[in-house]
Amino acid sequence: MQSEEIIDIRFHGRGGQGVVTASRLTGEAAILEKKYTHAFPSFGPERSGAPIAAFTRISEKPIVVKTQVYEPNIVVIIDPTLLGNVDVFQGLKPKGHVIINFQGEWDELKDILPQGNYSVAYLDGTSIAREHIGRPIANTVVLGALSKITDVVKLGSIIEATRRFFSKNPDLVEKNIAAIKRAAEEVKVP
Repeated sequence: MQSEEIIDIRFHGRGGQGVVTASRLTGEAAILEKKYTHAFPSFGPERSGAPIAAFTRISEKPIVVKTQVYEPNIVVIIDPTLLGNVDVFQGLKPKGHVIINFQGEWDELKDILPQGNYSVAYLDGTSIAREHIGRPIANTVVLGALSKITDVVKLGSIIEATRRFFSKNPDLVEKNIAAIKRAAEEVKVP
């Protein structure tokens, strides 16, 4: 990350999938690395299952921008059913990164992605979450992929932020950390 650059991340998912938590944990990881950060949600209809977005802004210098993220460097899609239904690619900067939780193969995924100047990484975060956490909620899982694919925050910082966030439930801490580590190992870049 260049010292004068702000990195904007937009997370997409549905209400109840932990989108805001993923954004917050990314911000907490950045703080652990002595970076400046803002993490905040954007809600439409506030009900379970409704599409929502959350944002994390990270910089080496104090951040004075106080708007939503309109031109993200990175888009993280926690719920792949949003593809084709919500413009999750809107404003993505050229040469940006897209990380998608997707239960399928690249041949299936590439056919539903729009043309553009961006890189894609994908993983079956839902299955990883189901196996390690016991629920099909991939919000923390995708953070392992985020740390592997980008240099925005380190895996160790994501793990420590997760440890602190879930500190009142040690069993949940260890399950999430195992899922995050596995995601970092299994994320695919076509």
